[in-house]
Amino acid sequence: MAAVNNAVRRGGVAPVDAARWAMWTCVIVNVVIVEALFLGAGPGKNGVLTVAKFFGVHAALLMLCQLLLVARLPWLDRRIGMDRLTVWHRWVGFSLVWTVLTHATLVVLGYATLDDASMGKTFLALSGVPASLLGILAAAVILVIAVVSTRSLRRRLRYEVWHGLHLLLYVALGLSFVHQLLETKTFTSSAFATAYWWALWLFAFGALLAGRVAVPLWRNAHHRFRVAAVVPESDHAVSVYVTGRHLGKLPARAGQFCIWRFPGHNHWWTANPFSLSATPDGEGLRLTAKAAGGTSAGLRNVPVGSRVFVEGPYGAFTSLHRTRPGAVLIAGGVGITPVRALLGEQGTGDIVVLYRVRSEADAVLLDEVRELVALRGGRLHLLTGRTGEGGAPPFGPDSLHRLVPDITERDVYVCGPPAMTTAVLSGLRDLKVPARQVHAERFGLA
Repeated sequence: MAAVNNAVRRGGVAPVDAARWAMWTCVIVNVVIVEALFLGAGPGKNGVLTVAKFFGVHAALLMLCQLLLVARLPWLDRRIGMDRLTVWHRWVGFSLVWTVLTHATLVVLGYATLDDASMGKTFLALSGVPASLLGILAAAVILVIAVVSTRSLRRRLRYEVWHGLHLLLYVALGLSFVHQLLETKTFTSSAFATAYWWALWLFAFGALLAGRVAVPLWRNAHHRFRVAAVVPESDHAVSVYVTGRHLGKLPARAGQFCIWRFPGHNHWWTANPFSLSATPDGEGLRLTAKAAGGTSAGLRNVPVGSRVFVEGPYGAFTSLHRTRPGAVLIAGGVGITPVRALLGEQGTGDIVVLYRVRSEADAVLLDEVRELVALRGGRLHLLTGRTGEGGAPPFGPDSLHRLVPDITERDVYVCGPPAMTTAVLSGLRDLKVPARQVHAERFGLA
């Protein structure tokens, strides 16, 4: 792990705080502009339609926020992390659903009141108007995505199915853009309004196309990633070594992950996030996966020499956020992979590793971790057995303090299953470990 972040040591702004301040400043500025444009455009045909327009312009702003949260802007991703950005994306998404439904309901109610007609008859009449029809279709798609994203349904769907359905969001965004364009009062209430909305939509779509399409295509064409070797680590885990051209120019850091596709082995739409399980050295990349699903289980059969399509690297689980000379690296199961990569960095300082597995046979990359910890003069605690056996829970405050007495003076990196990560974070809060020293990555992104 690299040296402690100098700006933070001097009492400066931490990278994650700088990113959050930038995001909130951007949001507040745009909310103020949208409010001013709404007031300047004047009222609607009646009071209900005025309120409907209020919800409509704010729905547009929420959609643009959604685009930017999934655009994978490198500056934000490396400071905040895709897992947190994904959580924000989820909450903004549900806010968008209610805003869109409120807008649509008020539009129908407003015109029904204006025409002294029933809401059903008004809805059918509005469906014949191109601008309204596009808005209705966009609202329907957004509602479908929201329903399949609820936890009860999401857990029953395969990741690939859920991901494919989620891509319909881009269809909804396109329909919404044209809907807003045809609804002339929003775009043409003033010259500034026209320039503002065009600039905002073009920036958001441009960022999305650059981050999700242009950059990945260029990197893969430039680096030409291929499978160099496939090495079983255990009966249930496998490492895939990937090589390519000019890998020294790939902006990869230990602790990050990539989204991997193996086009000659799986369908092109089959993609999974796997962490880099070795420190990037400019010569090759390595991922290590547990056989937890069809894609990861089949990796041991990937042919050597086959092409690999790589998106990334992504993630803020890196030494960029170090604030203290010492660190505790806590991993559960296959969450050891980014921790193993971090251990390979130079200048790691005083390191303690807590590795939680059911049994030693399940400890992937254990020999490498032991060797690296010993090389750096650190300590490794292999925590086996069922939770709660032998007394206190393994990640309760008492256990953490017993294993690492000076844990409040260290940076703590946590990567593991959601339940384990939650337990660790709860224990750290009870021990009053400062929040800026805690760095967690939940690899259950979906």
